[in-house]
Amino acid sequence: MGKMDITYRTDRQITASEFIGLLNKTSLGARRPVSDLECIEAMLEHADLMVTAWRDDQLVGVARSLTDFHYCCYLSDLAVAESEQQLGIGKALIDHTQASLASGCRMILLAAPQAESYYPHIGFDQHRSAWTRVKPAT
Repeated sequence: MGKMDITYRTDRQITASEFIGLLNKTSLGARRPVSDLECIEAMLEHADLMVTAWRDDQLVGVARSLTDFHYCCYLSDLAVAESEQQLGIGKALIDHTQASLASGCRMILLAAPQAESYYPHIGFDQHRSAWTRVKPAT
C-alpha cells in the first residue's frame, strides 16, 4: 500500500463518527473534543473547506479549514491516521487545500508539538507570535 492508492476528495461529506474515528487514530485526538458529539458536528458543519483522503472506502486523512478563500485560510485540523503517515498524505492534503484557494491566499495553522519540525520541511514559515483566547464557560 502506498500513496498511489489514496483518493483525495473535496466533494464528500464525512460523518462525525468518521471524523472521530480518524482523530482517535492520530495524536490530534487527544487535543480535540472527541467525546463532545455536538461540538464535532458543528466543527464539520461550519468548515468552509474540507479535503479528505481515502484508501478505498476508509477515511485516512482530513484537512479541515476555515477560510474566505482569498485573504486567509486557517487550517484547523490536519489529521492522518498513524498507520498511513510517512506516505506524503499530509502534504497532499495541504496541497489540495491550497489548490482551492486564490493566488496569494495565506494558509495559517497552529502546529501540534509533535509536528513542529514537519511544517518548515514542506514550505511553511514560522511566525513568531500567535495568540489565543478561549471564551469562558457561562
